[in-house]
Amino acid sequence: MSGTFSYDVKTEENQPSFEYNSAYSPRVSYHFNSKVSHYHYGVKHPMKPFRLMLTDHLVSSYGLHKIMDLYETRSATRDELLQFHSEDYVNFLSKVSPDNANKLPRGTLENFNIGDDCPIFQNLYDYTTLYTGASLDATRKLINNQSDIAINWSGGLHHAKKNSPSGFCYVNDIVLSILNLLRYHPRILYIDIDLHHGDGVQEAFYTTDRVFTLSFHKYNGEFFPGTGDLTEIGCDKGKHFALNVPLEDGIDDDSYINLFKSIVDPLIITFKPTLIVQQCGADSLGHDRLGCFNLNIKAHGECVKFVKSFGLPMLVVGGGGYTPRNVSRLWTYETGILNDVLLPENIPEDIPFRDSFGPDYSLYPVLDDLYENKNSKKLLEDIRIRCLENIRYLQGAPSVRMDAECIPTQDISALTEEEDKIIQEMNEESDTDSSTRLEQIEKENSGLIAFS
Repeated sequence: MSGTFSYDVKTEENQPSFEYNSAYSPRVSYHFNSKVSHYHYGVKHPMKPFRLMLTDHLVSSYGLHKIMDLYETRSATRDELLQFHSEDYVNFLSKVSPDNANKLPRGTLENFNIGDDCPIFQNLYDYTTLYTGASLDATRKLINNQSDIAINWSGGLHHAKKNSPSGFCYVNDIVLSILNLLRYHPRILYIDIDLHHGDGVQEAFYTTDRVFTLSFHKYNGEFFPGTGDLTEIGCDKGKHFALNVPLEDGIDDDSYINLFKSIVDPLIITFKPTLIVQQCGADSLGHDRLGCFNLNIKAHGECVKFVKSFGLPMLVVGGGGYTPRNVSRLWTYETGILNDVLLPENIPEDIPFRDSFGPDYSLYPVLDDLYENKNSKKLLEDIRIRCLENIRYLQGAPSVRMDAECIPTQDISALTEEEDKIIQEMNEESDTDSSTRLEQIEKENSGLIAFS
């Protein structure tokens, strides 16, 4: 490891402040770059890379750096970005700056979706290659069997598209990582627990049966990014290999955890992935600056713990999260979970910026008291039934290959005919009694044979 992990010469002096929760711990690697937190979207912009510095400080103060392999990573190369993103877009990112943005031909910024959400800031291209490089480095450790679980909290920017940025995301490090992993893994499951729909990843793999995308998120048709309905299930070879769990405001811990487990468990058993990519967006926590859920840190972490319990290799990345103190709390707690350790509630005394965590200085503040839960039991049960129906239709995935089928060559928005048929079929089924359908589905699922 080069550099100092937590930007503090006292890092190596910090003693572990936790107790082990398991007799066996997986090999965990932690991938970071000390420069990525120094970039700045703008004074009023909600995305604050500074949250990564807070996270690294907190991870170090709890002593977690003592039990992981730490890697300060290199930047991604231009050729690596071109594995998914278009040459025109990569060229634009590499050349644009605040100094020349206004001198570009009229319409250029609009064509690349540059605006308030995705502004041009100083050294933008360097920022994108740093967080992407960390995800690709984590991917290499998994491929080379040097790690069982690889973490990059600076990654997880799931909205970026092939030809443009979106939702604060410029380069889709998740898609690039999955493309590399597909060279060695026949089936990859992508799970997204960000507040916002993982549209960029879903779109990239919408027509392949080798990547299953599962996203839990707020959805009402208008909330950003406006996608993620139950009817979006993939098409062509990818039909039934995308699954969305659209939620209303205020979902609480028990409701979220129960729904998550009831969907993820049969999905993993049926699809039988050889690796899982877990996006851990922190904006699904309560009290988030852009959020609307009532999740506490331990509930969010319970989802990560459940996925880990299947014992599969995992690439774990960050994502959204716009209240930095809670983002760092969450990702530190989940770093502990991934290492099978229990972290004490009190924030360590010696952490830099400790006042950020006041006045309670707790790793587990109360975050579930802000919004009314608009997710009725009936709504959640209907969602669960629909998801189980989709899982029932899965068919065996092919053996290992790496070809253009993994990335659609046409605009997903043009693939409407298949979507219309799916929507019509679902609407016709909606009149069926829910309890009868659930009994039938669970009976059939109990006899499913996992993919070989």
